[in-house]
Amino acid sequence: MRLSRPARIVLGSVTAIVLTVVYVPLLVVFVNSFSTSTSLSWPPPGFTLEWWRKAFQSTGALNAVLTSVQVAIVATIIALVLGTLISLALQRFEFFGRDAVSLLVILPIALPGIITGIALNNFFRTMMGVPLSIWTVVIAHATFCVVTVFNNVIARLRRLGMNFEDASADLGAGLWTTFRLVTFPQLRSALFAGGLLAFALSFDEIIVTTFTAGSGVTTLPIFILDNMFRPNQAPIVSVIAVVLVLVSILPIYFAQRLAGSERSLK
Repeated sequence: MRLSRPARIVLGSVTAIVLTVVYVPLLVVFVNSFSTSTSLSWPPPGFTLEWWRKAFQSTGALNAVLTSVQVAIVATIIALVLGTLISLALQRFEFFGRDAVSLLVILPIALPGIITGIALNNFFRTMMGVPLSIWTVVIAHATFCVVTVFNNVIARLRRLGMNFEDASADLGAGLWTTFRLVTFPQLRSALFAGGLLAFALSFDEIIVTTFTAGSGVTTLPIFILDNMFRPNQAPIVSVIAVVLVLVSILPIYFAQRLAGSERSLK
């Protein structure tokens, strides 16, 4: 499709405005992480690396990073297992209520985080009588991380069809052998991309975490929220925010590169 020159100008202008609104605030946060000011002021009066040194020496920040990584890794593993099994069941088998199950699997990613947080908080504390801890955070994150894995895997299964699996069965291979030698190798890149996105989604989640974390559980986003308005903590929070953005970008970047390389091979 070819666009006229006025249409290209309008489309380019709108794109530039949207990108400016999205990324200029991030640039301000990045600059403030080097500012000599102890508050989030603009323009910065000077530049220093002191806040980066203090941030990487902060016990609270390092513990928060470790907690976020632990939660994200476990939630991603759970999502990979459940998302793969659900996608195989929904794509490879026909049963009553399949469309309803598919809707229920995808729904958590569409619900507002505050609704999910309140619902899980009531479920853990009121219905189950389970104290909030790092494990309730893991379970909460897994509920929406499953969706990213599910979407990637089921999309791949729809493109693959069942020809290779049927051929494997005709040659005498069992269900597990077929999955291990035929299905799984074709799903590896989809699982890798889904796992990366799930990790990024879990790592920077704050709303659901706020409702499901116990008093002793502090993830990196919660640490940022708690310290943002404390005296002399704003520049350190800016440093942590920059690190959080970089950590969130990397999985998405590699997932896109992986998807692009697959398209080029087709």
